[in-house]
Amino acid sequence: MFERIKTALVLLVVVGLCLFATRNEWPITALLTVALLVGASEWAKFIPAPFPAAATIGVIGLFGLGVYLVPPLWPTVWLVSSAFWLVALYWLARFPQHTGWHQPALVVVGALLLSATVTACLSLWKVSAWWLLYVFGLVWAADSGAYFAGRAFGKHKLAPSISPGKTREGLAGGLSLAILLMVLVGLFLRHLQGGQLAVFIGLSIVVVLLSVMGDLFESMLKRQAGIKDSGKVLPGHGGVLDRIDSLLSAVPLFAAGFVWLGPF
Repeated sequence: MFERIKTALVLLVVVGLCLFATRNEWPITALLTVALLVGASEWAKFIPAPFPAAATIGVIGLFGLGVYLVPPLWPTVWLVSSAFWLVALYWLARFPQHTGWHQPALVVVGALLLSATVTACLSLWKVSAWWLLYVFGLVWAADSGAYFAGRAFGKHKLAPSISPGKTREGLAGGLSLAILLMVLVGLFLRHLQGGQLAVFIGLSIVVVLLSVMGDLFESMLKRQAGIKDSGKVLPGHGGVLDRIDSLLSAVPLFAAGFVWLGPF
């Protein structure tokens, strides 16, 4: 537990400095690049043999660099990434009876999701670090609310074949806490009203629900690959993908919504 807390504190300091210490984009770009490359190395564990791990890292790294160098392309990548979760929902619903998706083509999925996430994070940060922190806050609130509500009231499993610990009651608790955050930010910090407030809360709710799918999707990949954690780079926490699985689905959707539905 001490190791887990220590790692969390170090992460909070590093991320906090990159978000708020300077408006120079190089620190956060460096942080996101590291996350992309480490995430790519961990994603390689999900790809069935004999596909080389180096090829996975290379494909994801090159695709990520290509997307990064063409900012006008970013919103399209976010939309495609968000649309992918309809496919992921189908895979999740049919697991473990149907696993035809477990093939080298998962490299393309990894390249899409990781590239969309890092560029969405950078784009939101450029508008305001507080918007990126807001998305992080939604995911943290949903996770925390789900944990405590699940422990207190959890009876009905949400996805027993993928993540036995998650319950429908936990999902409701997590969504409730996240909605409280949405209302506080929308009403009292952004002073939104009427239709603008409704769109903001509606988008945020969909982001939270999608974040749950991101968590379940990574759990499904790990179960199919026969591994407990995506990596060991974060002592007490596992790998980078274990920490950002919910963000892979949440951040690109919020960034896309911010571009086409906002600004808020």
